[in-house]
Amino acid sequence: RMAIDDGGELIVMAPGIRRFGEDDTQDRLIRKYGYKGTPKTMEAMEGNQELKDNLGTVAHLIHGSSEGRFNVTYCPGHLTKEDIESVGFQYGDLSEMKKRYDVKTLRTGWQKDETSGEEFFFIKNPALGLWAVKSRF
Repeated sequence: RMAIDDGGELIVMAPGIRRFGEDDTQDRLIRKYGYKGTPKTMEAMEGNQELKDNLGTVAHLIHGSSEGRFNVTYCPGHLTKEDIESVGFQYGDLSEMKKRYDVKTLRTGWQKDETSGEEFFFIKNPALGLWAVKSRF
């Protein structure tokens, strides 16, 4: 979250995703409570034993939220538009995004689309993380 400007957009191209979270319990709870930010997630946890019993899911819901600062557009391979929007994300069509952002040719770092002039930061392997940018400290 520290690396994305207020009003920005995070586009997640996820062709292999079949559920939310790491297991079926997380998937069910994420679908039930959604990514609504820290205050709403903490409030939900206080009133629901199932969240108190699944603090890893609570952490996931908090870390996965933009806290209302920027938009998250999720482009899944196996989840529906309704699935994505029900948890608080915007839906993006994966095939359209693949045409717009050719992940086979892009390299990690700043990019500029020569046609549209759009500047964006591409991360080829998000598992490596983008936790902070030195200039924001």
